[in-house]
Amino acid sequence: MRWLVDEWQWPYAGALVAVFLLAVLPLWWDATDTALALVYAALPLYMLHQLEEHAGDRFRHAINAKFAGGREALTRPATFWINAGGVWIVDVVALWLAYHVDLAIGLLPIYLMGVNSLTHIAAAVADRAYNPGLWTAIGVFLPVSVWGAIEIGDGAAAGVGWQLIGLAFALAMHAAIMGYIRGQLGPSATA
Repeated sequence: MRWLVDEWQWPYAGALVAVFLLAVLPLWWDATDTALALVYAALPLYMLHQLEEHAGDRFRHAINAKFAGGREALTRPATFWINAGGVWIVDVVALWLAYHVDLAIGLLPIYLMGVNSLTHIAAAVADRAYNPGLWTAIGVFLPVSVWGAIEIGDGAAAGVGWQLIGLAFALAMHAAIMGYIRGQLGPSATA
């Protein structure tokens, strides 16, 4: 943990893993189909996004400056676990469940990417400035999440209900992160 979190190597380690996972993607795609391949691709694409976002600890510093007045509301361990648990583990579990239980469950990581891209884009428009993760949000997350929602929706015959579940899940994850940050600031942050 010291190497990953204290020395802030996890974004770089994740990017290396992403390269290998993407190298396997054509085999996965050939063995399954486009919908499952996009669910599989969500994890390595997110890891590449996390490199842009978290290299040099830029995102955490930007969030703390914007929402906490420079105080450390979002710590290094919290940032790591939000990304490892809220993305890596969620994406792996969703892939397993999409493969073995119901393809529609693959909408969870797809919408997680889509909502994340929209938060980056909205923040950039509001601030009229770049934010860490913006380029992969625009160039990768937005098109892949739209494509994935369509492919999985068609492949699983997932109607509006499943699409709304995916959207609600992604919104809840992002709201939980903001709730955590506000909670770290104490009662004065919600007043």
